Amino acid sequence: MERRFKVLGLLIGIALLMSVVAGCGGNSANQQSEQSRGQEQQSGGSKGSITAVGSSALQPLVEEAAKQFMSSNPEAQIVVQGGGSGTGLSQVASGASNIGNSDVFAEEKLTPEEASQLVDHKVCVVGMAAVVNPDVKVDNVTQQQLIDIFTGKITNWKDVGGADVKVQLVNRPSSSGTRATFKAFALKGAEEAKGIEQDSSGTVRKIISETPGAIGYLALSYLDGSVTPLKLDGVEPTKENIVTGKYPVWAYEHMYTKGDATGLAKDFLDYMLSDNVQKSLVVDLGYIPSTDMQIERDAKGNITQK
Repeated sequence: MERRFKVLGLLIGIALLMSVVAGCGGNSANQQSEQSRGQEQQSGGSKGSITAVGSSALQPLVEEAAKQFMSSNPEAQIVVQGGGSGTGLSQVASGASNIGNSDVFAEEKLTPEEASQLVDHKVCVVGMAAVVNPDVKVDNVTQQQLIDIFTGKITNWKDVGGADVKVQLVNRPSSSGTRATFKAFALKGAEEAKGIEQDSSGTVRKIISETPGAIGYLALSYLDGSVTPLKLDGVEPTKENIVTGKYPVWAYEHMYTKGDATGLAKDFLDYMLSDNVQKSLVVDLGYIPSTDMQIERDAKGNITQK
């Protein structure tokens, strides 16, 4: 009998030991599972497909950021397209795209009801400048001279101290946010005369660089030395002059979503606002982090100091 009790006790002891070991193994497995999930998120857990459509001025930044994001998130697909700010805003408002890229506030292009449904994500600031074919031999104009050039009152560059070459205007379509910004802050709302019309910033740059007497306008992120940016009343279109308010032709770059961003759209917008993009890519590509601005501008163009 005593021997039977000893055997029974030994079996109970072994069973208890095995349950403790199993419990430890389970905890270890749970910890490993949590660690692996964390590593998976860090290495790129975003999935799905979204489209970001609109501003050609913002397009280079969004394309490069999307490329970097997708390299870290191989199961994510981000399609970036231009078309102009008006197109981006109308597409996101209708649900045809996940993100609408725009150089202008939504309320400047959409109805109050449509604009109220969109959530604004300001990702940076972009400066814009009038640019000319280098052969016109002009690098500075007054604001009134610029208005007179774009409204057709000045038709030859010799009238502003340049070469004896006819002015050739290169404009943007009405859907362009770059056009809206340039018209508001460079031309003081004056209506432009007829000229070549082109939406793509890259194509605009090419046309101006190859066309005698040509003038148009570009985001500073598109300047590559092939065209000459014009000073305005002696003030250069530089980051230093934009952040202090000395140079007036600039815009916020908005990425709008219909309602709060969710899923892959949220993940990508979080990435756009991360140090990875703001402190590196934004600066490298010629944009300005919004946090660097010493002034603020509202949808009506009112300026306040930060």
